[in-house]
Amino acid sequence: MLDENTDRNQESFEDYLSTQVLDPWKGPKKVPAEEYYTSGHRTCQGCESAQLMKLMAKAGGPRSIILGSTGCMYVANTTYYSTPWAVPWMHTQLGSAGSSAVGTAAGLRAMMRKGKMAKEPINVIAVCGDGGGADMGLSAISAALQHTQYNLLILMYDNESYANTDIQVSGSSPWGANSTFSPPGSARRIMNRRWKKNTAAMLAAGHPDCKYVATVNTAYPVDTMNMVRKALTIGGPTFIHSLDPCPKGWDYDPMYSHELGELAVETGIWPLYEVEEGKLKMCGKSRRIVSGQFKRKPVREYLTRQGRFAHFIDEDFDYFQAKIDDMWEKWLIPGVIPFAEA
Repeated sequence: MLDENTDRNQESFEDYLSTQVLDPWKGPKKVPAEEYYTSGHRTCQGCESAQLMKLMAKAGGPRSIILGSTGCMYVANTTYYSTPWAVPWMHTQLGSAGSSAVGTAAGLRAMMRKGKMAKEPINVIAVCGDGGGADMGLSAISAALQHTQYNLLILMYDNESYANTDIQVSGSSPWGANSTFSPPGSARRIMNRRWKKNTAAMLAAGHPDCKYVATVNTAYPVDTMNMVRKALTIGGPTFIHSLDPCPKGWDYDPMYSHELGELAVETGIWPLYEVEEGKLKMCGKSRRIVSGQFKRKPVREYLTRQGRFAHFIDEDFDYFQAKIDDMWEKWLIPGVIPFAEA
C-alpha cells in the first residue's frame, strides 16, 4: 500500500512539473496581436516598466497568473476599480515576490492533486521592483530559487530607485545619482557612493540548481519576450532582471525612454546575458562588445541625458567610466562576474 501511494504521489508530482511549450518568436511579425496587459493603467508617460508588463503578459499568454508585490506596478495598475490585467492578478506585500510565487505554485499543485481543478501547466509570474526585489525581497527570492519542484518566474523591474514612494535610493541606484535621499549639495556633491548591486549574477552564481537567469531591456522587445518564454518553458524557478528607464526618477523627457534603454546597453552599463542550466551566453549588443565587434559608447552619452546626473563634473564622469571599463576589461567574466585573477 505504501508503494502504491508513493507511485500515485510521484505521478501527480511529475504531472504538475510539466510546463507550457512556448517557442521563441522569430521577429515582430510573428508576435500575436492579443494583449493581456491593456488600457486602464495609470503609469507615468514613457514608463518602461509598463512596457515590460505588456511584453511579459503577451509572452506568457492567457494561462498565466500574475503576482505583483507593492511598487509602481501595483499602485499604477490598480486604481479606482480599474486594472489593465486581462489575466488573473493578485497584489502581494512588498518583498514577498519569492514567497508568493512559491505559495501560488504549491497551491495550484494541491488543487490539481485533489481534483479541484484540471491538471494543466499554468504560468506563475511574480513581479517586483528593485526595492522589493534586490533589497527587501532578496531573501525570499533566494529561497524561491531553491524550491526546484515548482515552476515559476520572478521578474524584477528595475527603475533604480524606490520610485513608488518618491524616488529614494535603492541597492540598484547608480553611483552618484540624485534622489530625494541623496541630493547633491555644496558640502558633498556625491551623496550616494554605493555601486549598483549585481543582482542577476549574484542569484545565478549562488543558486546552481536554478535553470535560468537572464537580464533584459525593453528597448529590445522581441528578445525580452523570448527570454520570458524560455524562462516559463525550462521548468523550475527562474529569474529575470530588467533595466527600466524611468522619466520621473531619472529626470528626462518621456519620449527618450527607448533611446536610454539602448544607450544603457551600448555604453556597457547594462550587460545583456542569460545563464541557462549553468551555461552563460552574452546576448545582443553585449555579445558584440565581448567579441570586439562593437565599441562601447562613452558613459557620458548616457549620463548627460538624465537630470539625476546633472551635478556631475569631469572627475565624476571619469570615475564612472573607469568602473565600467573595469567591468569589460578586468572582470573574470566581462560584464557579469566582478572577480579578477590574482
